[in-house]
Amino acid sequence: MKQRSGGRAVARVEVRGTVRGPSRPEEPWSRRVRLATAALVLVAGAGVLGGCAAARSELGTANSNCYIGLPEGVAAVHHHGRLFGVRLVTVASLERRAPLLYRAARQAPGPKAAQVCLVAFTGAFDAAGVEHPFGRPTGHLAVVELEYPSKRLLGTLLLRHAPLPFGHPHL
Repeated sequence: MKQRSGGRAVARVEVRGTVRGPSRPEEPWSRRVRLATAALVLVAGAGVLGGCAAARSELGTANSNCYIGLPEGVAAVHHHGRLFGVRLVTVASLERRAPLLYRAARQAPGPKAAQVCLVAFTGAFDAAGVEHPFGRPTGHLAVVELEYPSKRLLGTLLLRHAPLPFGHPHL
């Protein structure tokens, strides 16, 4: 079937229900424009995604500053248990919600830290199997209290249940 388009004859071929026109040679400048546009979109997209990732490179929480204390936490429970969570809190906020942790932070020798990292582990713990134990003689939860930012061990609290919510137990 032949049609006229813009003053010249165009052959149209029907293949499996679709109509295809003749292939016209692409002009070099239009190909360059499309490639440059695609490259610009990719660079802009990478910049936007990179900006989002940079803002959230630390898991998006203040608690992530305490992940550097994981080796001290693991050592305090003698490499037993499973990581339950990590939390950065002010010492003052512990007074009502976790008085034993508050007392341990206030009674520690030396200068008093304003913040502590709490690294919690689940498992079967007893006072003989952790460093600087306090609280119950045994427990299913061991909360290692570290000064922030020095990571000095203040104690390991043994409990049945978590006194505070812990988040981001994955690495």
